[in-house]
Amino acid sequence: MTTIGTGTSAATRRGAAGVADSPRDPRRPFVLGLGGTHRSGSSTERALRASLDGAARTGADTLLLGAEELRLPLFDPTSSERTPAARRLLAAVAAADGLILGSPAYHGGVSGLVKNALDYIEDLRDDARPYLDGRAVGCVVTAGGSQAAPVLTGLRSIVHALRGWPTPLGVAVNTSGPVFGPDGSVADPKTAAQLEAVGRQVAEFAAQRRGAAV
Repeated sequence: MTTIGTGTSAATRRGAAGVADSPRDPRRPFVLGLGGTHRSGSSTERALRASLDGAARTGADTLLLGAEELRLPLFDPTSSERTPAARRLLAAVAAADGLILGSPAYHGGVSGLVKNALDYIEDLRDDARPYLDGRAVGCVVTAGGSQAAPVLTGLRSIVHALRGWPTPLGVAVNTSGPVFGPDGSVADPKTAAQLEAVGRQVAEFAAQRRGAAV
């Protein structure tokens, strides 16, 4: 399995550089992690990385587009102009066999950073696989309290609207307790197992779909 760092460059799609697919074995599924906050190394990003690790241990190649990569202009459906970062996002989503989305709960909803990134997927409406069609999508939400659970439901509804398949398990992480260790790893065993399971479910579904298509 190969975990692809955010700084790796490779083949392009829609003119977008930076989708790291050249090191990948084409026989393995590619799982894209998308989300975080404006703060690099946030609790949301740590949870997302833990789920991606679960996908990688199941045999998938992974890529995380986090805080730095999602600082995009507000999506404008009336304009065809896209920044290099937006084109990279679209290329990665189009290439992905499965996705894991991570968002903090902001005022009872998905963060503007993550929602704006998801809005860009409208540009993929005319692709052979429009939007997130035919792909498993794991959902992870973090909050310093109980509000993560209803926001998780909202994130899963967005995935449905984009024609994706939310995995049976979604994870609402209450960060008011000691969830993460000093090194950023998930210290709480229950949370760690849930995040691992989300990544595993996405990777397994993606592998099954790829096998059926061969």
